[in-house]
Amino acid sequence: MKRTIYIITLLSFVSGFFACDKGFDRENTDPINIISSSPDKLLAPALVNVLTGNMLRNRNFNNELMQVTVTQSEDDFTVFRYNFRPNTADYTWNIWYPELTNFRDIYEIASRPEYQNDSYKGISLVCEAWVFSLLTDTYGDVPFKEANQGKIGLVEPVFDSQKEIYTALLARLEEANTLLTGNVPIDAASDPIYKGDIGLWRKFCNGLHLRLLLRLSGKQEVAGIMIAKIKEMVDTNPSKYPLFTSNAESAVLKWTGATTTTDPYTNPYVINLRENDFTIPSMCNFFILKLNDWNDPRIDIGATYGANARNRLGIAAGTGGFIGIDSGYEPGSKEQKQSYFYSFGNSEFSIQKSPLTGIVMTYAELQFILAEAAAKGWISGSAQTFYYTGIASAINYWVPNFSTNISGTQFTGYIANAGIAWDNNLPLNAATGDSKMERIHLQKYYSLFLTDFQQWFEYRRTGHPILPKGEGLKNGGKMPARMNYPVYVQSANPTNYSKAVANMGGDDMNTLVWWQKP
Repeated sequence: MKRTIYIITLLSFVSGFFACDKGFDRENTDPINIISSSPDKLLAPALVNVLTGNMLRNRNFNNELMQVTVTQSEDDFTVFRYNFRPNTADYTWNIWYPELTNFRDIYEIASRPEYQNDSYKGISLVCEAWVFSLLTDTYGDVPFKEANQGKIGLVEPVFDSQKEIYTALLARLEEANTLLTGNVPIDAASDPIYKGDIGLWRKFCNGLHLRLLLRLSGKQEVAGIMIAKIKEMVDTNPSKYPLFTSNAESAVLKWTGATTTTDPYTNPYVINLRENDFTIPSMCNFFILKLNDWNDPRIDIGATYGANARNRLGIAAGTGGFIGIDSGYEPGSKEQKQSYFYSFGNSEFSIQKSPLTGIVMTYAELQFILAEAAAKGWISGSAQTFYYTGIASAINYWVPNFSTNISGTQFTGYIANAGIAWDNNLPLNAATGDSKMERIHLQKYYSLFLTDFQQWFEYRRTGHPILPKGEGLKNGGKMPARMNYPVYVQSANPTNYSKAVANMGGDDMNTLVWWQKP
């Protein structure tokens, strides 16, 4: 009797156990986290996350190095003194690599028969080239071919040389330009930058291509190839490589949520910084005094350029007016804080709530790329015209009623008053003093305001604009050449880390990346 009961009980248990398997997948599927997706679901979050990281690091790293702001401190580790903590390098690495996985997934999913879409594939290649260029220009040699393959168990990727990475990125941009030629429609709602306009993605692709070509143009072993390609894109075959024609075509994610944290496109400065925190850095004299001396529309507080133009950079005047403090001051000699950026509660035009801060690449930057190429004789066209168009477009980006007509009285009056007219009699370049390159890159510096690390990258490439050096600078007064690798990479990927350091020639802020070496 007992044995019969035991057998029945066991059979009931076994039967019940297997019965539980029915509907197991349905009942145990996470309803929140997505385990598969389509390309349109991945693009916008990846773009927002990359730009959020770029904006925050632009604020507390690039701006401090490049004398836009000075966050006053007596700490030995201060970015504006060319000395930062090793873990500073972790943040951008940890932001960029995860989003590269999303951009790669977009390409792979858009290659499947059920989702086949050349435009999504092209956009993903452009975004990959953009983010990988940020990585390699920041750190040097980084994981590339084996990167983002953790899902197949590859967790210790090889570091590729910067030369290999750049070669691949330029090829990807060529491929993207071809893919985007087909103008295959995408979901406009998935694209917070161009709202589904594939032609504009193609123009950004080619502008980014020129940015990267110019970055390599001073590297002796590849200079001839880079310069020839620039000429092909601009002069020889421009119809194959369409470029931006106005500010309206700039690659910018325009934030829609001004002061709310619930809108998915709220300015990250609102979400990540309190009002009081936003006002902490003082403006640096190098940045603010020139705008003040030029009577620049971007900080106009009168009616010269109309009520809607007033102080579009949202800079509060100090006790002495639009002045800042000197960067690189010695510890113990701190000056009184002067001009600073308004927080969003204090100014109609605060950049903390501005829709214009999600910058990837602007028309003005493109014009300064062309101005440099023309001044060096690489392309046809007037360096002066490109230079003036760049200035007008950089101002008009922030002050929309400022004229982009470089022959008009408003623009010519501004140029004359500011004393920044183009001068063909200047030398092409000079380590100190005035030159054509100094004028181009000083104006380019202002056009790159808020554009991730581009001011820093361009300074490392050219030495312009010429920055004053304070007595309190560390690191022998040398501008850092790169960020160190994140500290945890040394233990997480020790073998490949060691090989990369040996190839680079070191792992510190003074180790030159490949394109910086002669």
